[in-house]
Amino acid sequence: MILPKLEAEILRLYHAERWRVGTIAGQLGLHHGVVTRVLAQDGTVEPQRSRSTRLDPYIPLIIATWKQYPKLPASRLYEMCHERGYQGNPDHFRHMVAAYRPRPTAEAYLRIKTLPAEQAQVDWGHFGKLTIGRAQRPLLAFVMVLSYSRRIFLRFYLGQQSE
Repeated sequence: MILPKLEAEILRLYHAERWRVGTIAGQLGLHHGVVTRVLAQDGTVEPQRSRSTRLDPYIPLIIATWKQYPKLPASRLYEMCHERGYQGNPDHFRHMVAAYRPRPTAEAYLRIKTLPAEQAQVDWGHFGKLTIGRAQRPLLAFVMVLSYSRRIFLRFYLGQQSE
């Protein structure tokens, strides 16, 4: 529990002296989380400081290019920015621009829920020809997948006859 006197000191240092959370924590011997909690209880939220990067001047180019060519690889985009004066590392560039890549829209699908032994999906697969004596016979596979458990049944046959 923080004493009201200590809370008042934290608020004074933050608002009047304009000290940062880490500085206040170091001077008062507190964890920075304690200082942050006291400020949050007071309704004060420390603004997130965003630092400029080498990539910032090229972000409009990146967004415009990906809007026109959404499948363009980041390596080619790096070459385009490098030709225009970008000095950063290609690996770091790919990591940073991943946030700006347009995301494909998710395809809608309906997941079917079934009870055990209620439904299965069946198909035949062709696996070439098998030589038996002097005759060549087709080698077929019967596949059945149970919808509930996804368990697979597979058996090879020499034809699709039911007998």
